Amino acid sequence: MKRIIMLSCFIAAGAVVSAQQLMTASLYEQQGNLHNPATAGALKYGSIGASYRSMWDGIEGGPQTTVLFGSGYLPQARIGIGGYIFNDVTGPTRRTGLQTAYAYHIPLKNDALFSVGLEARFQQFAIDKAKLQASLGNDPVMGAAENRFKGDAGLGVAYTGKKLQAGASVSQLIQSKLDVYSGNLTRSEEARQYRHYYLHGSYQWNVDGTTKIIPNFLLIFLPNAPAEFQAGARVDHNNVFWWGLAMRAHQSWMLSAGVRIRQKFNIGYCFDIYSSPLSVYDKGANAHEIMLRYDFLK
Repeated sequence: MKRIIMLSCFIAAGAVVSAQQLMTASLYEQQGNLHNPATAGALKYGSIGASYRSMWDGIEGGPQTTVLFGSGYLPQARIGIGGYIFNDVTGPTRRTGLQTAYAYHIPLKNDALFSVGLEARFQQFAIDKAKLQASLGNDPVMGAAENRFKGDAGLGVAYTGKKLQAGASVSQLIQSKLDVYSGNLTRSEEARQYRHYYLHGSYQWNVDGTTKIIPNFLLIFLPNAPAEFQAGARVDHNNVFWWGLAMRAHQSWMLSAGVRIRQKFNIGYCFDIYSSPLSVYDKGANAHEIMLRYDFLK
């Protein structure tokens, strides 16, 4: 029975060290409506892109996440649409799904927007039982379905101005059960999708005619798990080259850099140096993330 509980908790934990179920990214602020559906179309132009993130590089079974994302803006209707397709793998578990976002934008003074967004999420949870057979043996979990499909929803609000953007959102409102175990034993723990609460913000400080400093932060909270706080700053030179430094509290430092080609094609890379639960003295205590994005600017 303890093994059932352990597997349920492992699946519920997902790919992130701090026990989050939904993936995040070091370059989250450049990947559209990754954490807040209200930001879809808030920049008033469309974009498409992809990212790949590999954690604990050098350790077999380390988390790997692939995301395809995009968003668009309909100016006459003041509507933003967006979404992403993701594949998140950690050891014997896999999450594959689609998130769609709809945002309504209300114009404010100084060309700012107040936005309200809704999201719909569809996910497939899969367990590779061959990787668990040696450790679980005849555990009742091995008799359960290898795949299960779940749907959920979320909402968010955001403010987007010429310099400031801030927002709050919540995902997995329904908190669907994962039904990892389908036997007749009495369970004290049950895997489910838990609500994730997000608070984010960024500010553009124009140092001179060619250089901007953009501090940003992201706070993630969910019940029964430590809150995660990520903060840093990005320096943009003439809208061509940028570099950044950030910290994820009690976990890692993040060094990033990128280039913008013809103001439309963006290439970004981030290197995470972990201090917990792995350290710089352990093999594989790093993460790599690469992001490609094309902006449909006139």
